[in-house]
Amino acid sequence: AAGYQELFIEQGSDYITTITLDDVDGMPYDLTDFTAKSQIRKSYYSSNATAEFTITITDPVTGVIGLNLDSANTANIAAGRYVYDVVIKTNSNVRTRVLEGIVNVLPQVTVF
Repeated sequence: AAGYQELFIEQGSDYITTITLDDVDGMPYDLTDFTAKSQIRKSYYSSNATAEFTITITDPVTGVIGLNLDSANTANIAAGRYVYDVVIKTNSNVRTRVLEGIVNVLPQVTVF
């Protein structure tokens, strides 16, 4: 089963975080030759994504993935609760959801 993590994103700010994947034995999950994708949606049943994280597999051997949203993207997300997940895909097209949860978008006060 996918892991669960609640995220807090501030409107108008850059959001940067990393996740590290381990296998069932607690060993680093080798992401060599994998790609990853992550979207935010208002609900599980929404047909369109509200935003899409920029994903970087920063250290494939140790299972480290970076999730990023720049300030221009976070400024365009209405404050509220959303859902997200992170899916990895092998080069043979096998897909696995590795993380999911709630995204809380907090409203901004100061606008540049």
